[in-house]
Amino acid sequence: MFEELLTEQINPASEGIDALPTEAILRIINEEDHKVPAAVQAEIPKIAKAVEAAASAIRAGGRMFYVGAGTSGRLGVLDAAEIPPTFNLDTSLVQGILAGGEQALTRSTEAAEDHPEIGAADLESRGCKTGDIVVGIAASGRTPYVLGAIAAARGIGAVTIGISCTPDSELSRAVDIPITPLTGPEIIAGSTRMKAGTATKLILNMLSTATMIRLGHVYGNLMVNVQPNNSKLLDRATRIVSQAIGVDYAAASELLRAAGGVVKTAIVMGKLGIGRQEAEKKLEHCEGRVSEAIQRYG
Repeated sequence: MFEELLTEQINPASEGIDALPTEAILRIINEEDHKVPAAVQAEIPKIAKAVEAAASAIRAGGRMFYVGAGTSGRLGVLDAAEIPPTFNLDTSLVQGILAGGEQALTRSTEAAEDHPEIGAADLESRGCKTGDIVVGIAASGRTPYVLGAIAAARGIGAVTIGISCTPDSELSRAVDIPITPLTGPEIIAGSTRMKAGTATKLILNMLSTATMIRLGHVYGNLMVNVQPNNSKLLDRATRIVSQAIGVDYAAASELLRAAGGVVKTAIVMGKLGIGRQEAEKKLEHCEGRVSEAIQRYG
């Protein structure tokens, strides 16, 4: 049943790897890892569709859920956990759901992944609704826990995305937007924490980051939603304002103070030469997108 999966096949490049010197082992792993970016690149059109769907859903008040088991689930939880500190957003906006719960983050608990009803129940317990986005992650594309969650998501009208590394997988057939990087057999047969895991991490980086860019949480390539809650973040926020406007550190610090510590407001104030209240109104009219506010009112 499993032997036909691409991710479970034997990799001829690593046959006899156990008898090789350490440096030779590492070179083989590295050479195989070089194949991953190309596999992800081939899926960019589908990733773009996923980004547009996610951005549209979140603008309309939806949330995004990553659902997975084992390595796939842990990668989803990791990406979701990075959104609040990076973009200063509520923890409920992007959520990771892992088979086996929080204890499965540090201790392998494989039993739950065989039960589609648990996947469905875990998703439903988060209040998933029509208008949300559900991203199923399974290297094999056949994990019952993930398929159960996807079926539940489709049943309530949520948009579904699938990330798998097996051609024409069950997951890819079950979702609205399938993303299928074909990374090939692993160095250690079936160890999908390796190339498949790397491809998944790259795709999640792209999906979440590009979605946040589309939502206006980035100006240029600057992280403009940072909140200066300690000395390090205050310094970072000041440098961002300085770079965005093209003023020295002292002037940026004064603008940030006048903006109530809000980086986006400080940038619009500095760029347009206006006060705080006017800058806040213009940002509100542009749904928080700094570039749009500057272009529309500049």
